[in-house]
Amino acid sequence: MDQTAPAGPPSEILDRAGATRPRVAIVLFNLGGPDRMESVRPFLENLFLDPAILRVPGFVRPWLGRFIARRRTRAASENYAILGGKSPLLELTEEQARALEAALAGEAAEYRCFIAMRYWHPMSEECARAVAAWGAEEVLLLPLYPQYSTTTTGSSLAAWAAAARQAGLAVPTTTLCCWHSDPAFAAATAAMVRRAHDEARATLPAAVPLRILFSAHGLPESIVKAGDPYQWQVERSVAAVVERLGIEGLDHVVCYQSRVTPQKWIGPSTEEELERAAHDKAAVLVCPIAFVSEHSETLVELDVEYREEAERLGVPGYFRVPAQNSDPDFIRALRGLVLAAQGGGRALCSFAGGRQCPKSFGDCPHARAKARVQEMA
Repeated sequence: MDQTAPAGPPSEILDRAGATRPRVAIVLFNLGGPDRMESVRPFLENLFLDPAILRVPGFVRPWLGRFIARRRTRAASENYAILGGKSPLLELTEEQARALEAALAGEAAEYRCFIAMRYWHPMSEECARAVAAWGAEEVLLLPLYPQYSTTTTGSSLAAWAAAARQAGLAVPTTTLCCWHSDPAFAAATAAMVRRAHDEARATLPAAVPLRILFSAHGLPESIVKAGDPYQWQVERSVAAVVERLGIEGLDHVVCYQSRVTPQKWIGPSTEEELERAAHDKAAVLVCPIAFVSEHSETLVELDVEYREEAERLGVPGYFRVPAQNSDPDFIRALRGLVLAAQGGGRALCSFAGGRQCPKSFGDCPHARAKARVQEMA
């Protein structure tokens, strides 16, 4: 969305009684995507030059990151060609931003949404300048990643901190680190899954079983073993959605897609689950549990590549739950998360207030924040 600032100082924003309403900037974090075919290569370079993604010694990363980006440019370009030459992620995020602003209209604060993409424009530097120019008095950092990972939310938070300093943006900031099993998010997701499940079931012969594959973006196993809570949070998301589905004897599994390096990744993989479904002669309904907007990994990887693989394997039916995008129930869930975070009195919070991850996950942002406090003591 347009991130330019409207004219007028903060004092000119009044409520119906004439009192000043504080300006709160909601910064929506997302991955980003190329806006034209010429952007594919630099987008990939930004991705693979991120130390949170490519975890190799710093002196190796510039060479290796650009080498990987160059090797992957052709395949990625073919995927974006299927999508019309660019990623739809920015436009969909802009729609979510407008919907969230509308949902928050009339609250005690004046909320405005800004977008900070991690690997393509508008990135954190542009976003921080726009937030400062608007005259924000508070900032709420809201990742559009339900589950926290050092590779997504963690990387975005680090980029934002540097950008805010550079922009001279020094205002009270609340960070919502995760909302993996927020009740409203789980209920909104379950409603979409239930609709897709019932539609799929209606097209299948009664004798053909239907299995839900809750597919999330994968991670190298080494990152999880080092203390990243992402896999644990994905499993909590699935458990919360399944509970709200209330389908007795539901056949479902958590799996992971998008492996891009030769090292061992968390599993089972979505490809392995397609093979198992073919063996069991079960149809599949794929739910992108870690993505809340359509993009290449849903519209190409799930809808084209995995569908073709399922047909090749003889899976008797392949269906997909759409991503949330601007689903009204999902936007209401985001609204609730914003208000709870703003009213919670914590600079760093989860959807439920305090830390949710078990202590074994040392890369949980709450654990890192505690460690920093102890180091300073």
